[in-house]
Amino acid sequence: MEILVLGGTGAMGVPLVEMLSEQKHQVYVTTRSEKPNEGNVVYLHGNAKNDAFFSQLMKRNYDVIVDFMVYSTNEFRNRVQTFLDHTDHYFFFSSARCYADSEVPITEKSSRLVDVCQNEEYLALDEYGMAKGRQENLLFQSGKQNWTIIRPYITYNSYRLQLGVYEKEDWLRRALSGKTVVFPKDIAEKTTSMTFGPELVGALVKLIGNPKALGQAFHITTAESHTWNEILQLYCRVIKARTGKAPKILMPDDSSGLQTAWNKWQIKYDRLFNRTFDNTKIESVIGKYPYHPTFEGLEECLTAFIENPRWLGVNVKYEAWCDRQAKEFTTLKLFPGMKNKLKYLRYRFF
Repeated sequence: MEILVLGGTGAMGVPLVEMLSEQKHQVYVTTRSEKPNEGNVVYLHGNAKNDAFFSQLMKRNYDVIVDFMVYSTNEFRNRVQTFLDHTDHYFFFSSARCYADSEVPITEKSSRLVDVCQNEEYLALDEYGMAKGRQENLLFQSGKQNWTIIRPYITYNSYRLQLGVYEKEDWLRRALSGKTVVFPKDIAEKTTSMTFGPELVGALVKLIGNPKALGQAFHITTAESHTWNEILQLYCRVIKARTGKAPKILMPDDSSGLQTAWNKWQIKYDRLFNRTFDNTKIESVIGKYPYHPTFEGLEECLTAFIENPRWLGVNVKYEAWCDRQAKEFTTLKLFPGMKNKLKYLRYRFF
């Protein structure tokens, strides 16, 4: 098959392209940086969000399109019909963040935020969890069935290790540098599901070309769940075992303070929900899928990262908030540019 992967150089795109290549598909991958072609993988240099580049891509048809791009609802509205007209099978990456709170394990029929939320302030926004539900509706209303919606939840690998809303740059860098990790108790007590990224991709590959997947939505997650506090304690044990030093943890009673320094909607409409998933639907299509035990996988990935760390950027406002709570100070060398240094000083002291 000829398969177009939009945004295929990220954490999920890379293992997907590798698997598709091993299966001898002809794979086209969009990338904003120039990369040499590798066998049956062709890299198309350009920004898939750019209209002119997108028009060039859509001058031909593909057997499958896998779309990892993040759109506003208006952007997706302008493209959805073109996608469906130029492929036999379009895979739209939504998110399990689109689900509303649930007291029972989530199924694909569980209520979504777009269906039940009554918060007018949130409804007026196109925030991620709400936007994904609206974009799904555009597929439901398209009049076509040559699509599949994928709803991943939190995925991890050796270079992405989350804690609540935090990425590794937010909590792990502080932990390894001897600074205090500030983690609210109301998030810590909630249950979550964390899935090893390459295994999510392995399940996705089993849906490609599968007629039972057409016109359907699936979440791809492990059914295993743990509280964020259990995840935190695992992280602390691994860090102490590998470095000899236990991380310092400060746990405010609630996340109201954090919401002043973070995307409050991600906290209120996701991380303060219990997230446990029922995988009956996807297992009825691809069979039982073997997922890594969560603690085992996280320990392997955290250990690998500690042995070979690689950091992305720093969240200046969050870093200042944490330092205010813990009465600590971060060297200004961490923040690139005078603007970020002044921003840190503003939020740290004023």
